[in-house]
Amino acid sequence: MLPAQARLRRRPEFTAVVRSGRRAGRPTMVLHYLPERPEQPAGDSTSPAVARAGFVVGKSVGNSVIRHRVTRRLRAVVRTELDRLPAGADLVVRARPEAAAADSSTLHRDLSAGLDRLLGDRAPAR
Repeated sequence: MLPAQARLRRRPEFTAVVRSGRRAGRPTMVLHYLPERPEQPAGDSTSPAVARAGFVVGKSVGNSVIRHRVTRRLRAVVRTELDRLPAGADLVVRARPEAAAADSSTLHRDLSAGLDRLLGDRAPAR
């Protein structure tokens, strides 16, 4: 489980990352990365500046059981990689239908490769 302060929860937060952030596509997922989140609303100044992650697993991935399994696996692999993100960064992981058949090691490999691409010095994709 991700700590509460490390999770994206509200629709505007997801929308800001997807619309304004950088994107990296992998076979099982698409990563949306926003290095600095926009200013917080006036009443939300108590939230610490930690990296946050959110997940989008749509119906195209599978039925409810499969979607929840994919979400749990994604949450576990993101938890291991979250410390690579700078404080104040947001990450949205959108699962592709191929994620339903992927095991955790494949998801971890795709996440690591996507983060390498997003966090690198804009090196050409391998």
